[in-house]
Amino acid sequence: MRLEDELNQTKPFKSEFQKLILNISVTSSWLNTIFMEKLKPFDITPHQYNVLRILKGRFPECYCNQEITRRMIDKSSNATRIVDKLVDKMLVIRTENETDRRHVDIRITDAGIELLNRIDTISFVEDGKPKIINEEKARLMNEWLDELRS
Repeated sequence: MRLEDELNQTKPFKSEFQKLILNISVTSSWLNTIFMEKLKPFDITPHQYNVLRILKGRFPECYCNQEITRRMIDKSSNATRIVDKLVDKMLVIRTENETDRRHVDIRITDAGIELLNRIDTISFVEDGKPKIINEEKARLMNEWLDELRS
């Protein structure tokens, strides 16, 4: 669907760049909505999923909150609050660092890994992608988005 139709916009955009930025924002919101719906049956949020993926990538080692925040998709997220909720769900454990007591280590549990394995059987991308996007177009879009952020 065209962005103008999605937004019921009658006036033209000031520039193609303005339209691009808005189009990326609208598309991101659309994908996030699909993602949230897919995660609902697992009782976790996209931010919690992101933290679990970060910790799984480091397993069996651990990370501190600051390192998790640096690696998160949404840097403005409150990693401490997210980790607290994951601890309550027994998906991660928090332990005092042996060499620096001010430092807290966070590690994914077996239950957290098992949950990610169950979630990974669901295809987030395939369900949300338009049929016209093939591997080559996806590669090009990734290159353009990387260039935009650089």
